[in-house]
Amino acid sequence: MTPGQEALYRFAPFAAVFLALAVWEVLAPRRKLLVRRPIRWLSNLTLATLNSLLVRVLVPISAVSLAAWLTEKHWGLLRLLPLPGWVSLVLAVAVLDLAIYFQHRLFHAVPLLWRLHLVHHADLDFDVTTGLRFHTVEILLSALIKLAAVAALGPSPWAVLAFEVLLNCTSMFNHSNVLIPEPLDRLLRAIVVTPEMHRVHHSSIPTETNSNFGFNLPWWDFLFRTYRDQPALGHTAMEIGLSHLRDERETERLDRMLLLPLHGAKEDSLRSGTRTAD
Repeated sequence: MTPGQEALYRFAPFAAVFLALAVWEVLAPRRKLLVRRPIRWLSNLTLATLNSLLVRVLVPISAVSLAAWLTEKHWGLLRLLPLPGWVSLVLAVAVLDLAIYFQHRLFHAVPLLWRLHLVHHADLDFDVTTGLRFHTVEILLSALIKLAAVAALGPSPWAVLAFEVLLNCTSMFNHSNVLIPEPLDRLLRAIVVTPEMHRVHHSSIPTETNSNFGFNLPWWDFLFRTYRDQPALGHTAMEIGLSHLRDERETERLDRMLLLPLHGAKEDSLRSGTRTAD
């Protein structure tokens, strides 16, 4: 797989899912947005573009390329198991998703990491672009953590590509402001994190913020008892964002967003990410 092919395989699903969700949000929104869309979208999408470019420049190898090299060297824990190719692929995707789940919990539990991650939580609205909004340093750290997980597992490059495409697409999906009928949501959240499930995680109430950490698969929240079914105030009345960051000039402008981690003096109980849902 050439770098050009990898880029195409990543971008095509991303563009299709983003466009579909953006249209869905206009036609059937779940909540009324508080901040004007052009302001937020420009900042969030510019940040996502900047992050993508910097990762390419500062991280010398992609996770897919590393997996290809490890495959040639027959390195990794998965090489120790005599599994059919498709089973190995599914297992690799699940284990990598588990690693992202614990990474997410780590970024809530460690105060210094939380300062980076709060850029994601400081968004005053919740829509498809929120799933792309992360501080640049967090994205770089996440890339290194992903490389370490791939190095330990030794999955096939196709498994890593499948995982990354799924993660990107489901991150946009579970952050989208789309209306999904409750019976369908109940069915979907058994196999994938839905917007109704993940929106709870973006509540300004600390016990709710420290729940529903999954991005792709919901099973880890069920297994590790971090699952919360519904927000206390309901999805329409719940407050999105952080209680001490309510000024959109601070939270939605790109230059201010990047400086948010420096405003550590007002940190509150959200740093106690080791607490699980009741």
